[in-house]
Amino acid sequence: MISNNHDNNHEGIAASGGNHTSQFSPLSSQLEDYVLQHTSPEPDYLYRLWRATNVHTIHGRMASGHLQGRLLKMLVQMIRPQNILEIGTFSGYSAIAMAEGLEQGGRVYTFEINDEMEDFTRPWIEQSPVADRIDFRIGDALVEAPKLGVTFDMAFIDGDKRHYCEYYDMALSILRPGGYIVADNTLWDGHVVETAYDHDQQTQGVRAFNDYVAGDQRTEQVILPLRDGLTLIRKR
Repeated sequence: MISNNHDNNHEGIAASGGNHTSQFSPLSSQLEDYVLQHTSPEPDYLYRLWRATNVHTIHGRMASGHLQGRLLKMLVQMIRPQNILEIGTFSGYSAIAMAEGLEQGGRVYTFEINDEMEDFTRPWIEQSPVADRIDFRIGDALVEAPKLGVTFDMAFIDGDKRHYCEYYDMALSILRPGGYIVADNTLWDGHVVETAYDHDQQTQGVRAFNDYVAGDQRTEQVILPLRDGLTLIRKR
């Protein structure tokens, strides 16, 4: 059996990006364990960050975690971006995971709109082994990211679901042709197909985003049923 040197059952593949609940679960617990045991282990620093996030923040499960973190790193290694835009830093887990995959000179520009997260997140980013590859900013990415004057090769959207369509259009406007957008939580714990959530604004936002992207001729896309749903989008 492949070991991680720490409990690698801390993340379910279909785990929610928030604190809502659903019967949505594409894989059994046994298969989830199997997948994690056969996925490259997360670095100890990121494991400690995941633990601290769950202990010290209200919505700890919003952190990307082991499986998604390893996928984000590998996507960066495959795409080989110079500049990455992240919308929604939260505790910094995904920013650090993506920065791990960057080549020399690459940079993650990550925006967190909730200034109450700064005291927790900034030390974890600045003390990480990849701190020199991360530009962490408190502010609204919709307003601030275009001001950077940077053309991005990749974007990771993980902010307020009610504004996903706006984030997408903004990111697309500063993304190079052939660049990629990765959008998190696009199955929203299965609520996208549950009528009980028809009046929930977050669910409505995710559904609107999925419909918008599916009909957008500027891009091509595929939804992966990983954790809470992860959409890979390529700008034509």
